[in-house]
Amino acid sequence: MNRRGRVSSGTAVVFLHGSYGQSKTLLQNATEWYCVSNISAGKQEGCVYCPKGWKHFQEKCYYLSADKMSWPESVQNCTGMMGSQLVVINSKEEQEFLFNLAKEVSTKAFETKFYIGLAASESGQWQWVDQTPYNKAATFWKPGEPNLLFAEKCAAIHVKGKRDPNTYSNWNNVLCFTSCYRICELTVKYV
Repeated sequence: MNRRGRVSSGTAVVFLHGSYGQSKTLLQNATEWYCVSNISAGKQEGCVYCPKGWKHFQEKCYYLSADKMSWPESVQNCTGMMGSQLVVINSKEEQEFLFNLAKEVSTKAFETKFYIGLAASESGQWQWVDQTPYNKAATFWKPGEPNLLFAEKCAAIHVKGKRDPNTYSNWNNVLCFTSCYRICELTVKYV
C-alpha cells in the first residue's frame, strides 16, 4: 500500500479479517483499491476500500457504467464485476446520492437511463435482485409509474440532464431489452 491509501498492482490483494478471526485474502481483478477513512464516533478506525472508478457512500461502493446493455445483461455484468449486483436502493439518502451521481455523468441526450436491480415477475410483482422485500412506500417512481406492466418489467432511474430536479420521482419501468446504462453496487471492504 502506498502513502495515498491505495493498493496498486496488476491484481489487488487486500487482507481482511473474517468473522472468526481468520484472515481472508481478497483477490480481485482490479488495478487499484482506494482507502476511504472509516470514522466512527469521532475516531478513525482504519480504512474501507472501493475499487478504482467506484464511488463510496455509507457501506457501499457504486459503479455507473459507460456502456449500455439490456437489463438481463446488466444483471450478469454486475455479478461478474467482483461479485457486485445491480443496485438495490434501500433509503431516501441512497436514492439522493445515486440520482446526483447519475446527473454528474448524464449524457447530452434528452434523458439518460440507468438500470437498477428491480424487475417485475410474470405475475407483475416487483422483486429486487437480492430478494429484499419490495416496499411500495419506499420507492421513487415518476408520477403515473409503473405503467404498462404487461410489457415494461424492468426499472431504471431516468435523468433529464445535469439540472434535473426530480431527485425522488425518477424511476420508470421500461422494456427489459432496452439498452440502458447500469448502476452496480458492492459492499465496501474493511481493513
